[in-house]
Amino acid sequence: MATPKPSKRCLLWDYTNTRDRPDAIDQLFTTTSPSDSANKPIAAEEGEARAPLTVTPFKSVHNWNAWYPPELKGRLPFRPMIRTRAQLDTEEWDWIRDSDAEMVHYLNEPERQGISSADAAAWWLDKVVPELREKRGKKLVGPACASDPGGEAWLAEFMTIVYENEKKKKKKMRPDFLGVHYYSGDVEHAKRYLTSMYERYGLPLNVSEIASISRDPGEVEAFTEELSGWMDEKEWIDEYGWFGCMAHYADDFVSPAAQLMDGEGRFTPLMRRLMGV
Repeated sequence: MATPKPSKRCLLWDYTNTRDRPDAIDQLFTTTSPSDSANKPIAAEEGEARAPLTVTPFKSVHNWNAWYPPELKGRLPFRPMIRTRAQLDTEEWDWIRDSDAEMVHYLNEPERQGISSADAAAWWLDKVVPELREKRGKKLVGPACASDPGGEAWLAEFMTIVYENEKKKKKKMRPDFLGVHYYSGDVEHAKRYLTSMYERYGLPLNVSEIASISRDPGEVEAFTEELSGWMDEKEWIDEYGWFGCMAHYADDFVSPAAQLMDGEGRFTPLMRRLMGV
């Protein structure tokens, strides 16, 4: 896999890692000698000591929660999430609102949680946009729905309500980034789907979950490598996160070969390829 660009990859760090193996995140941060833009060592001035640099190809960390993973220790920006209604009505809202997070995700596959697009749009218009973007300047990632007809229909209804309200109020109410999930084993279909979502809504994408579901390790590796390079080159894709960095299988859907961490908390060869090591 080509040397990754550090500007787009988001580490999807499951909450079980914080609970069971927080030190595993240290594998993400490698230390190297100071270098110039050509990645060549820079000679220190006489008598001057140069500290090692911490290098990572990842831009941010996301854990599907409102709380900050303490093991991150400020080494990368954290992206909290309003995953359900609970994050709007409890102390978790205060954590998100008062945090220094520059970007917030809103709702994770809400169509599968029984949340209506009308309710989600009302919360978005009445609370999320005014409190987080207008008052605190946070960037907002819209609801990330599944890449199936149900998810697409839910998102279309949500965006219609938001756009209509935007016209009525004559101010920006749309998301800063369109949240997108995608799972399959077909890299060309993935490219077409992501392109279609951008063309349909005209918003830069935050591909907050993506992975191959093929059971063939070679196909998974090829899918991950080719699509990473493709997304790196698309100006309209802001961030993307490969699922999933956890020591257990989340379910039977995502391919075991797509795991980025093994059962002992070690990063898998696929994860290390994403890191460029």
